[in-house]
Amino acid sequence: MSDASFIEPPRRTGEGRLPGDPTPRERVARIIRVDHAGEYGAARIYAGQLAVLGRTDARPLLEHMAAQEAVHLETFARMIGERGIRPTALLPLWHVAGYLLGAGTALLGRRAAMACTVAVEEAIDAHYRDQAAALGEDERELRETIERFRAEEGEHRDIGLAHEAERAPAYRLLAAVIKAGCRIAIRLSERV
Repeated sequence: MSDASFIEPPRRTGEGRLPGDPTPRERVARIIRVDHAGEYGAARIYAGQLAVLGRTDARPLLEHMAAQEAVHLETFARMIGERGIRPTALLPLWHVAGYLLGAGTALLGRRAAMACTVAVEEAIDAHYRDQAAALGEDERELRETIERFRAEEGEHRDIGLAHEAERAPAYRLLAAVIKAGCRIAIRLSERV
C-alpha cells in the first residue's frame, strides 16, 4: 500500500504476545470494559455541560456530541452483555467524576467546556488508535467500530477547537490535567 502511515493489523489478536501478557480474550475484555467506561464518562461530561450551558447557544452543539456518545455507550454496553464481560467496578466513580468535570468546566465558560472536550478527545484518539492496532482480523468488527468511533471523537475535538477551546483561561494547564486524568481513568478501568 502506498500510504506509509498504514499499519497492517495482526492476523490474530494477541499475536506475538509475551509470557505474562494478557491472553487475547483478556485483552479484548479489557478493551471493551475500558471503552464502555470511557463512553459512560463522556456521556456524564456532556450531561454536566448541558446542565450548565443547556440554555445557551451551545446547547445544539453539546447535544450533537452527547448523542454520538450515547450511541458509543450503547454499543459497548451491548458488547459487554453479548460477550459476558464484567464492566468496571468504577462506574459509580465515573458517574460523579464525569458530571463534575463537565459541569465544572462549563461553569468556567463555554471555552473551558470546549477545552475539556479537546483534551478528552485527544487522549481518547491515542487510546483508540493503540487499541485498533492491537486487534487482529479475528476482531475486525470490534476494530472497525473503534475506528468509526475514533473518527467521531476526532470530530468532537475539531468542534472544540473551532469554538475557541484554546482561548479558555489557563488552557494548557487545564488540558494537561484533564488528559492526565483520562490516562489514569483508562488504566484503572481496564483492570478494576
